[in-house]
Amino acid sequence: INLPLEKARLMKVVEGRSLPDFAREFEAATWAQFFLKWIMAHPAVTTVLCGTSNPEHAEDNVQAMYGPLPDGSMRRRMVQHMETIPGFADIGRMPWYPGKDAQYQGLIRAAQATARARMGQ
Repeated sequence: INLPLEKARLMKVVEGRSLPDFAREFEAATWAQFFLKWIMAHPAVTTVLCGTSNPEHAEDNVQAMYGPLPDGSMRRRMVQHMETIPGFADIGRMPWYPGKDAQYQGLIRAAQATARARMGQ
């Protein structure tokens, strides 16, 4: 899975929210670990490639490899929880890397326009 955090859109949706208490059951200490463990636990997934320009984010992502992974029942519970968070259903329509357009000086907007053109949108 490449860019499993949905180009930072998942992180934007949960910004300022506490992890659910049940995340302790599979030792997720942050939202990034919560999402990465959900992905890594899928039986068809063999590799997860996270992109970041922030060393602290990279270290946080690595921590998702430690501790137990959620089982099928827990993965369903995780999805049910996310479905209660406003904005989660709209992630596909959110801009890539929310709030970072100035940091990347228009590169994101250009890549989005290219992708939309390819998809005929």
